[in-house]
Parts: sequence; structure tokens; C-alpha cells
Amino acid sequence: MDYIAFSRKFFSATAFPVNLLYEGKPVYSSLGEQMAFQPEDTWTVYPTTRNPEFNAIDPDLEYGHVHIEGTAYDLFLGPVFTTPVTEELVHKYLIDAKTPPEYREAAEELLYTIPVISHPQLIRCLLFLHLCLNHKDEDILGYYGEDSQAASERGSALVNASVDAKENARTRSTYDFEQELYHYVAQGDPKRLKAFLEETRTYPSEGKTARTPLRHAKNTFIGLTAKVCTEAAIPGGVDAERAYQLSDLYMLECEQMQTIEEVHRLQLIMLMDFCERCGAARLPKGISGEVYRAMVYIQNHTNESIGIDDVAGEVRRSGSYLMRRFKAELGMSIGEYITKCKMEEACSLLTYGDRSLADISAYLGYSSQSYFQNVFKKQYGVTPLQYRKEHQQRT
Repeated sequence: MDYIAFSRKFFSATAFPVNLLYEGKPVYSSLGEQMAFQPEDTWTVYPTTRNPEFNAIDPDLEYGHVHIEGTAYDLFLGPVFTTPVTEELVHKYLIDAKTPPEYREAAEELLYTIPVISHPQLIRCLLFLHLCLNHKDEDILGYYGEDSQAASERGSALVNASVDAKENARTRSTYDFEQELYHYVAQGDPKRLKAFLEETRTYPSEGKTARTPLRHAKNTFIGLTAKVCTEAAIPGGVDAERAYQLSDLYMLECEQMQTIEEVHRLQLIMLMDFCERCGAARLPKGISGEVYRAMVYIQNHTNESIGIDDVAGEVRRSGSYLMRRFKAELGMSIGEYITKCKMEEACSLLTYGDRSLADISAYLGYSSQSYFQNVFKKQYGVTPLQYRKEHQQRT
């Protein structure tokens, strides 16, 4: 196959920029062809864990990568924007692409002509290219740690009433369920959100909102997306304008779905997308890779008695070195951050769970319930029991 001709025609048909590399060196760039300038002389093609793959400079500025198997060619799709282009995004691209000053004005004009594409649509484009170039058919939900059947079943449960649960008086109220869902999205931790969806076996009933099941599913999706935007994403730190733009894009994409199963699958993707954006928004600017990995390790081990040596070992740095970097970048010590994460987890368990204080204390790795209570009161000014009474009443 003539891969340069393929890349050129794909760009002509979609207006999505394409970069074709051979042995890591560019042999074709659609933007470069438009500007008579090669945006990057060399690319760093990192070993991939899957093919195709995507990465982001910013949650709204992404690239897709397809390795053409059996060859030395790599095709990069992008840059593509998942919300309307802004000066900030253009600036990030120009820096990332090392664009010389004399070409920046022309590059800006071209970037504003790139169609906006949602994250799921980007993955579908990559999967289409993978099918064309490598003759392999992959499922979009594999990129969210899901298999198609499980996601469809979970999406269906989220949209439709659970008759068996209702008959056995095990159905939660819609309000309680939604508040817990929004909480996990806003926390920005996809792992916890997925665990919540897996553990939740019964769901609130949805009133009939349309004459046909497909229209009902779409109406429910639209309502849920709007609420996730305002009740979770924006409080979770996502810029309000971008959150609304992303919400609108998902609603438009939902209208194109032809089956209830497609709506259910898109719903799961939407929840995970907003959740990941909340997580990105919570990360302070200027954080190094070492400190970021340390933060993720701590967040994922709140139920263990970890210390500085454990965190430093995960990052493969000395404890003294990591302590200095952590304090300089976050303004708090590693121990303080461990306590902060444990206390945030305690708040979630107190608000949405029914575990006893002794169970919560043991789960979070504290040596005694009294010590846990003292740490909690020092952090929030109230005892765990007082916190539970106040916040469970609100929810």
C-alpha cells in the first residue's frame, strides 16, 4: 500500500491532520504540506502497550497513534481538539510541535479549521485506521477497561428500572444514587467510579420519557449528561465553559446512536471521560512525573499503612530526595498528603457507607479507633460521627 497516498486521502476526507513516520522520521505531514513546513523534524515514538493508542497534551488536545504492523511505519492522527479551539490550546500545540515563530500565524489559521471531535469519536477513527491498515477489529470499550457485554449490561441497569429489586424493596432512591455517582465522578478517580458501578447491583427507576425505548434511552442519557456536567464535573474542577461544551458534544453524539446498546455504551464512556477530566483538573500545575507517580501511589493505597519509604520505593528515589521534591511542588510533606488522602476516603465512607467507625479506622490502616478519631477531628474540626450525621442528612 502507498501509505503516503492513504494518509493524504484520509486528511482530505476528514480534515483531521495526519503525520506518517518511517523509522521515527516524518515522511508526510498534512499540516506541513499545507504550510510548506514540516512541524517536527523528529518524533519520539515510545513503546506502546496497545495498538492503536492515544495520548494527550491536554484533555482537550490529543493525538492518536497507529503502528502499521509488519512495517517501520507509524501513523499519528492529530492534533485533534475535543472542545472548540482556544488560544490556550493553540499555544500548547505550537510549543509541543516546536513551531518556528515565522510559521506560527499560518499554523494558528490551520488549527482553527480542524473539526472538533469527541474522545469516543477519536477512538473510533483510530479503530477504523487500525482495521484498514492492520486488518484487525477492536472494540471501543477495551479502551475503558470494559468488555462489550459487561458495559452493555451496566449501561442498561443505569438507564432502566430493576424490577426484581423493586419487588424486593432493595431499590435506592434516585436522589441518593445520583448523589453518590456525582461524588465519584467529581473525585476524578476512574478506578473508584468503576468499582462503584460494579458494586451497585440495583438502580433507581426511571419514569417513561418517550414513546419508544430508544428515544427513552436517549432522553435519559441527555438528562444524566447535563446533571453530571453541573453536579460533578464543574464542582470537580473542570472549567465550566469546557464542561458545557463537552456535554453538548456528547448529547449530539447520542442523537446519532441507532440502538439502545450504543446509547448505554456511550453513557459509560461519558461518565469515565468526565471523571478523568476531574482528575486532571485536580492535579496542580508544574508537578513533575516523580511527584505525580508518588501522588497516584498514595491515592491508590489509602487502605494500607504506608510511609515515606514505601512511596520512595515506588518512585525508585531516596526518601530524602522525594521529600524535598514533594514539599517544593505541593507545599506539604508526604506524610501530610497521606493523611489528606486517607481523610478524604474517610469522608466518602462516612457519607455514603454504613461501616462502623472501628471498621473505617481499620480499613484506613490506623492502629486504633481513637487515633483515627483524633486525626479526623484535627483535620475537619468535628468528630467522624458528627460528620456522618451532618452529611448523611444532607444527602
